[in-house]
Amino acid sequence: MKKIVLLFLITLSLKPLLSQTCKEVIGYYPNWQWYDRAKLVKPSTIAYSKYTIINYSFFKPEASGLISNTDTWADENLLQGQINWSTTPPTYYPNTSIIDLAHNAGTKVMVSIGGWTLSDNFPTIAASSSKRALFASECNRLLKFYNFDGIDIDWEYPGFADHSGTANDKQNFTLLLQQIKDSITTLGIQYNKTYKLSACFSADPTKADDIEWNNIVPILDMINLMSYDFFGAFDCKANHNSPLYAPTSGDPNFNIHSSFNMLTTTYNVPSNKINIGTAFYGRSQTGATTLHQTTNCGEDAVTFSLDLGTPQYYNVVDKLNLFDYHWDNVAKVPYLTGKSSGSAAGTFVSYDNKQSIGMKAEYIVNNNARGTIIWEITGDYLETTPGSGIVASTPLIDTMNYVFCHTTVTGVSQLSNTKLEEFTIYPNPNKGLFNLKHNENSTLYVIDTKGVTVHTQKIIEGENNINVSNLSQGLYIIKLENEIGIFYKKFVIE
Repeated sequence: MKKIVLLFLITLSLKPLLSQTCKEVIGYYPNWQWYDRAKLVKPSTIAYSKYTIINYSFFKPEASGLISNTDTWADENLLQGQINWSTTPPTYYPNTSIIDLAHNAGTKVMVSIGGWTLSDNFPTIAASSSKRALFASECNRLLKFYNFDGIDIDWEYPGFADHSGTANDKQNFTLLLQQIKDSITTLGIQYNKTYKLSACFSADPTKADDIEWNNIVPILDMINLMSYDFFGAFDCKANHNSPLYAPTSGDPNFNIHSSFNMLTTTYNVPSNKINIGTAFYGRSQTGATTLHQTTNCGEDAVTFSLDLGTPQYYNVVDKLNLFDYHWDNVAKVPYLTGKSSGSAAGTFVSYDNKQSIGMKAEYIVNNNARGTIIWEITGDYLETTPGSGIVASTPLIDTMNYVFCHTTVTGVSQLSNTKLEEFTIYPNPNKGLFNLKHNENSTLYVIDTKGVTVHTQKIIEGENNINVSNLSQGLYIIKLENEIGIFYKKFVIE
């Protein structure tokens, strides 16, 4: 069957290329995902330079104000490093933890406290001056013990009755944030370090009204907008998880554009403090064959059993052959409908791909937002083949960073081709000797940070050996050009 592939038609700007992303790019890494796919995305395989901050999640706020681990084994291995059992007591091998490897790459690591399932105790903590003080001191403890670079509060949500919220949360949330800010600022003076403080916020207008925006904005370094989960099986109607603009059906406030405007216009939040949420996962619904159709109010946990019906991007990619592809040109996001003759018949899937992520990145740039938060990074790590255990590419974050730093999106072309796939480079970084795999005969151009083409080579379908060992160390762009389109990828010569 032919695949519909959406390509960016892009023009390369000559602005200097950076080894880091050109906007704030905060990638959430949930500790439970360490186990997924035989530990595919682990400290040694995370592409740290593609994020400015890794938000390690989650730690749990206890009712007393203490903060506890949610998985002590994962947290020890991920945050302290690979355990050396040959010593007494056991020690940790250096440069094997997320903390060390991120810092080596110039990327910060913050700890995220709370989350959807762990927010019930926030109202109790925030309502008590003694518990707020204890919680703030616990934040300091985490910063010192693990060498985190800041605190991210993910209270979902102040005033939300389902999570023990009360009307008093609105003021108490401000008091809690101020206590944390004062505490980590004092610690930073002691250690000659500036610790960051951020918090996550719902994009729902009814929940946004439970925040003292004028008071909390000066306290926080970043406002993280959770602009996803707008629609899903819980609505019993096929609609988009994270539309950029309002779909033709459904609540017109439930989209990135409306929620961003709500913060900047209604609540006067500075745009350069807002990180817009992007989703590296999708949502499935059963009983729908078209967009906006009434569903069975359930998720497809059979087709997407690995994710209990809420598939990460890699899982959507792996199952594309079961679906027909569609693009909503109003909401600017893709969606899938199960092929009528296949096992996914009657399943609707909303998700993001390179095209929609690129458009969201362009929106972030054009509206002077600070950057993005990503829930969550592991879904973007594609294997060479499913189950291979080898990371081949991270197409969503690569697209986002490219738009942030190097490109202007000038249009979108929808093409059908049975052979077209994203090309892969390995190893990357390299010493100037690497392999490139692509499924089209193409012309390769290596472009330096000044926009100068420093190497040209014909690429045949399949494996190609590339030798640019004569080039100096640093960041380069590979451009592949063929009759299908033009494709870009970053690589580094060490």
